[in-house]
Formats: sequence, structure tokens, C-alpha cells
Amino acid sequence: MAYRKLGVTTKHRRSMLANLTKDLIMHERIQTTETRAKEVRKMLDKMVSYGKKNTLVSRRLALAFLHNDKETVKKVFDVLAKRYEKRNGGYTRILKLAERRGDDALMVVLELVKEGE
Repeated sequence: MAYRKLGVTTKHRRSMLANLTKDLIMHERIQTTETRAKEVRKMLDKMVSYGKKNTLVSRRLALAFLHNDKETVKKVFDVLAKRYEKRNGGYTRILKLAERRGDDALMVVLELVKEGE
């Protein structure tokens, strides 16, 4: 699977993506750079797929990725899996903002799509 390195070490990248995914699940909207948002989108799709399966193995895989954050995993399995049970992917939306001062990185808002959209 091809992925972006994001200019950091592997441990840093995995931790950063897990933390961004947790924030997106809990707050349902985050502001980040475009490249990070595109990577987080892949991780969130995987977490929602785990929630839809709703097996012990999928729950443990979600817990392992999300650093044993039980509250976040509970929301994935109880809320998000039910919200997206009839949807086959495309759980997020990226809205572009202006460039960030300093390094001109394109900033975006990454948010979860509501049920009827």
C-alpha cells in the first residue's frame, strides 16, 4: 500500500495519524494540512470498516491503532458504524482553506459526513 511519509519517522507518523484519527472521531471535525488529511481519511475508513464488522478481532485492531482509547473505540462501534451502515466508503469531506503563513502549506477542514448527505 502506498502512503505518504509526511517528512517524519515511522513511529512519529503512526502516532500522529492515530492522534489525528482520534480527534476526528471525537470532534467530528479537525483542521490540518491537506496531505495529512488525505492520510487520516484512509485511517478513518479503516476504523469505520472495523466498526461495521463488529467482531472481537476488529475491536482489538481498532483499540491497538487508537492507542487503547476505549471511549473513542466505543464511539466508532456504537455511533459511527450505525450512522454509516448503508454507506460504502466516503465518510469524510475535505474543505480547503487558505495557505498557512510561514510554510504555505494548504490548510483544510476534514469533517465527517452527516447521515443524509
